[in-house]
Amino acid sequence: MLTDAHCRNAKPREKLYRLNDFKGLYLEVKPNGVKAWRHRFKVNEKASWLALGDYPSVSLAEAREKSEEARKLVKTGINPVQDRVIQRIKRTQDASNTFESIAREWITLRDWEDITKARRLDMLERVVFPSIGKLPVRDITPAHVLDILTKTHKRGAPSVAAEAKRTMSSIFELAVATLRADMDPVWPVRKSLPANKTQHKTALTHEQIGKLLNDFDNHRCTFQVNYCMQLMWWTLCRPSEAAEAEWSEIDFEKALWKIPAERMKARREHIIPLPDQAIQMLRVLHGLTGQRKHLFPGRDDRNAPMSAASLRQALNKLKWGGTFSPHATRTTGSTRLNEIGYRPDAIEAQLAHADPNGVRRSYNHATYLDERREMMQAWANKLEQWKKETDK
Repeated sequence: MLTDAHCRNAKPREKLYRLNDFKGLYLEVKPNGVKAWRHRFKVNEKASWLALGDYPSVSLAEAREKSEEARKLVKTGINPVQDRVIQRIKRTQDASNTFESIAREWITLRDWEDITKARRLDMLERVVFPSIGKLPVRDITPAHVLDILTKTHKRGAPSVAAEAKRTMSSIFELAVATLRADMDPVWPVRKSLPANKTQHKTALTHEQIGKLLNDFDNHRCTFQVNYCMQLMWWTLCRPSEAAEAEWSEIDFEKALWKIPAERMKARREHIIPLPDQAIQMLRVLHGLTGQRKHLFPGRDDRNAPMSAASLRQALNKLKWGGTFSPHATRTTGSTRLNEIGYRPDAIEAQLAHADPNGVRRSYNHATYLDERREMMQAWANKLEQWKKETDK
């Protein structure tokens, strides 16, 4: 067996020669003075050499470890040289198969509308990609996943944490199915956070409605957030429908807002009558953002719409977060309009809740618009009245 002294003192000769160490390990000394470790092995009765690195960069002890690893492969019938090529290819593939690249691939495979894909991608870009987006998917551990879920939950976004958990698990499922990952690291930590129980906010009272709207008027939030919140109250639309509204959908002459099917939850066009207060606000807003595609352009990208999350953030700043959520506007509107005495069918039509009966649905669409126009003007007047009463 060789010693380190043997290796240091080996001198080059005219021809290449090798010093035998143990069980197939040799130190190869070349005429130019380069000393290289080689492991000799046989697979299927065919002898081959495996390069293990140069001496002294690779020490005698390290060379013996590598030689032992090669012997173990040979015992299982694996050619160490071929295995090295395979592992090199695998490392290259793993480096290109980042979580973000597979996540984007996963989104393209979903049978979703473009707007739904955009929302899910937005969540990934905000919550997940900053932590693990650039990592090879095979290198991501449950600890990485737990860190993302814990941070998101602690900042007061349990619903987002739950969505992130479901989405990451589906992405890892694709990676495993296509042999780019060995496991789903979400599974071991899937129950690490408390169950996200949906909390249905109760309808606001007249006094609470007035105070909320006054708080928004008096708060130093951007005019876009304020106007978007007002539009939600005047129309009882969903937060995303208001935040992503486009000027092409607004008909000032007929005082109508036509939301195309692809932006609606039920994938059906929704026509909303606009009260006088909404038209007045929209004319002012048009002077500010009318040159853009969206009523409420994004803060960082003016060619994209603002995020509906901005409404929730504003509510949290105003200390309304635990009492009211943007979507609860619809609950409050439905409750108060029913109290006032408007027909439930007209209210449901305003909320874009589709009638399961196709014939009735067509009839309602044709006949309720005038009724809803009167109802929503009265509703806007009530909101104005409650604001004044609370302001006093």
